[in-house]
Formats: sequence, C-alpha cells, structure tokens
Amino acid sequence: MIKKIAIIGSGFSGLSAAAYSSKNGHEVHVFEKNSSIGGRARQFKTDNGYVFDMGPSWYWMPDIIEDFFKDFNKKTSDYYELIPLNPQFEMVFSDGNMALPQDYSEMRNLFESVEKGAAKKLDEFMHDAQYKYEVGMKDFVTKPCHSWFEFVSPKIAKSALKLDLLSNFHRFVRKYFSDPKLIMLMEFPVIFLGAAPKDIPALYSLMNYGGYKLGTWYPMGGFYKVIEAMSEIGKEQGVQFHLNSNVDEIKIIKGKASSIVVNGTEIEFDTIIASSDYHHTENLIQKEYKNYSEEYWEKKTFAPSCLIYYLGFKEKIPNLKHHTLFFENDLDLHTSEIYEDKKWPTKPLFYACCPSKTDENVAPENRENIFLLMPVATGIEDNEETREKYFLEMIQRLEKHTKSSGLLSKIEYKKSYCINDFKKDYNAYEGNAYGLANTLNQTAVLKPSLRNKKVKNLFYTGQLTVPGPGVPPSIISGKIAANEATK
Repeated sequence: MIKKIAIIGSGFSGLSAAAYSSKNGHEVHVFEKNSSIGGRARQFKTDNGYVFDMGPSWYWMPDIIEDFFKDFNKKTSDYYELIPLNPQFEMVFSDGNMALPQDYSEMRNLFESVEKGAAKKLDEFMHDAQYKYEVGMKDFVTKPCHSWFEFVSPKIAKSALKLDLLSNFHRFVRKYFSDPKLIMLMEFPVIFLGAAPKDIPALYSLMNYGGYKLGTWYPMGGFYKVIEAMSEIGKEQGVQFHLNSNVDEIKIIKGKASSIVVNGTEIEFDTIIASSDYHHTENLIQKEYKNYSEEYWEKKTFAPSCLIYYLGFKEKIPNLKHHTLFFENDLDLHTSEIYEDKKWPTKPLFYACCPSKTDENVAPENRENIFLLMPVATGIEDNEETREKYFLEMIQRLEKHTKSSGLLSKIEYKKSYCINDFKKDYNAYEGNAYGLANTLNQTAVLKPSLRNKKVKNLFYTGQLTVPGPGVPPSIISGKIAANEATK
C-alpha cells in the first residue's frame, strides 16, 4: 500500500528519512519551518560575498556518508568534490602547537616524537578502534533499539567485551598514552558526542578511527553541498519539499496520527516522521499521547549548546589552518562547567574553522572566512553582552596564535549565534546544539524511542533518538526511521 508520509524538518535525518521512504514507494512531503533546507546544516551568503556553513564543518566517517549515496546507486563524487585536509587540524596548547598529519606514518612519527613508544601504542589503539568502528558503525548503530534482544546476535554477543561498552573513554585513553598533549588529542573527538570523556563509553574510540585514520575531509563549496546532494536524491525519488512551512500541530484521532496543521492549514497523512526536536514534537500532540514527561527531559544529559561567530576579514590571516582547536585551557574544567555547574566557562576552549584556506569560493579574493565556536552549557542565560565578552577573548587568542594584530579592525562581516537562536530556529530543547549526550545510560535502548509507543504511525528521527548526535549517525537515524515507518 502506498502511504502518504509527512517528514517534519529537513536536516540530515529528515532528508535521509525522506529519500528512503520515497525509495520504498511512498508519497513523501517534507515540511521545513525555515526558508531553506538543511536544519542546523544550513548555509547563508552575505551581500559582500561570504558563504558560511552554519553548522557541521568536520567531514569524518566518509564511508558512512558514502553508504547513503550507494543505496541510491550514486556516489558522493556525482555531487561534490571531497578534498583531504593536511594537516587534518592543529591544536593550540599553552606551551606550543601540534598539527595532526593526514598520512598515518607521519602521525606515528609525531606521536613517537612526543612520547617514547607512543607510535606502537597508537597502532594498538587504532587496531582496537577499527574493530569497534566496523562492528559499532555497521551493526550496533543500525538497530531501531526497541529492545535489547536486537543485540542478541552471535557477532554482537561475541564483540560485547571488545566493544568496551562498560568502561569509560577517559580511562581507556590513559591505558595507551601518558603525555597530556596526546591524551588531549585523543580525547577531543568525543566532545562531539556531548559529554565529558569520563562519562563516554570507551566504545567511542571508533571516533578516532573514523576521523584520524580515515582522514578529515572537506566538500568543496562547503558542508551544505552534502545537504544539496541529499535533497537532489530525494527529489529524484519524488520527494516534495515545502519551505516556510511551520508544523503547528499533529492531530491524533483514536490513537492514530491523522493529519498535521501547517501554517494553520490541516493536511491529512498516513504516517508522520518527525526529525524536528523530539521534545518540541511531543508538544505538538495531546499530553496523553506523549512518550515522555517534562521530568524525563529535565533529567537527561544534553550535549552542549555553543556560541558561534561568523566572521569575514578583509585580508588574509597568516599561520592559520582550516581547522584549529584552541586548547590552552583545561578540558576537564570546561566540560564540568558545561555539564555539572551549568554556567558560562571561566577558561574556555574554542574552535576556529577557516574554510577559505581550502576553498576560494567561500570568501572574496584575498579575504578570509572564519567561524569561531565555543561549547557552552544548555539552558543558561544568553545575551549580547556575554557573547561579546567571549568574542573579544577568542579574537585575542586568535591574534596570539596567528601572530597578527588589529584583527577587530579587519572584520567586514560579523554575526553571532547562540542558545536563543537555536531555540528560535530549531525549537531546540534548552538551546542544545548537538542533541543528547552519548553517555552510557543514554545509549541504544536507553535513548528516547524511535517510535511513539501510543500512536502507531508516529515516528521520531535525528540527534535526540537513536543512534545519536553527529552527521553520519543522523543519516543512519533517518534510514532506520524510514524502514520502521514503511514496514
């Protein structure tokens, strides 16, 4: 039977769910409240020639992204050109810098130069991480997670101990390395998973393999090229997109979602897949049909929000790589202020992305496109004065690192984005940027359910449900939701 399916939201999970649902032979409509598709991965262009990706900027796990295109008999190269970054990124410490090379043998040499015996330890770490990546990303994260029995397969059972689900990442890294710089280098990727290393299962060393070993890439034209490519595949399958279309309500009659109200107009559907913020989506239905109470959400550990500045500089900035991590301060302090103290950081870490070092099309000639991102706690007060205070600190540290001066006077475009904007644009719970943290008690079946337990034709997808935050997991989430919804 051909179903008429509504997808709420056009981020990675929504685009994925739409493409797979349509491929399965159904009539699919995507409703996006904003004026362009992409959700957190939107892009905007300025009048003076800058092109900014608003969200994701790290292209990791290229094989997982490629798998989406393969499912439609396509390749990423049909839509965009991928460039490997070398170095992959640079880390700025209080007593020097470290750039991670693209070539693995050079990476080994770097580790050995920092700590004797670390090259061999890196091999052992990556061997273990590769196993976790191949089982974790190919088998573990592809389950709908309705029940733990889904994981009772010979392969996963055999792998259970090797997957290190019950040990933490902080301790795991220290089994291999003792130098503080190498520890920081290895711990940094899990920040994307939205929790402190001590609260993340050691399973997620797979991130180091999916990033460092498989490389850090850049799609020419910006990350939005991936969004455009996925929407093109959706359109080829027959998906219809509706922009500036805010979903006001999901109507449920006798335990079945019958329609959605879009900009005040009711439209009937057979099935609904919400890639919008999970908590927000539950507020679109009657209370008795919600999966979770307000108390449930209040107890959850959310990944951070962030303060972002999109900046256009009217001249080139020397000594700056495509990706730079400013880790001169204590990672543990910053993470505890995000998750435990829930306050603005006293000694923040931050990240600078300068795609104009790789791609001349994102800034006018002899100019620089930079965005600065500082992770912050969700739900804290966000105002212009606070944003500006941290902006000035980030600029000072950027000047020190690049041996530049007067950067403030060279800015010809400036836009900030923080907690209040995440709430307004994405209905994000407490202004979160990355979804739910991948802590042990928020893994797999312990995440918010992919399906509504009381409404048989309402499903959820995206970073607040399985498998979790990040671009590849969100793409996988859309596929799982589509398969469940079109059975």
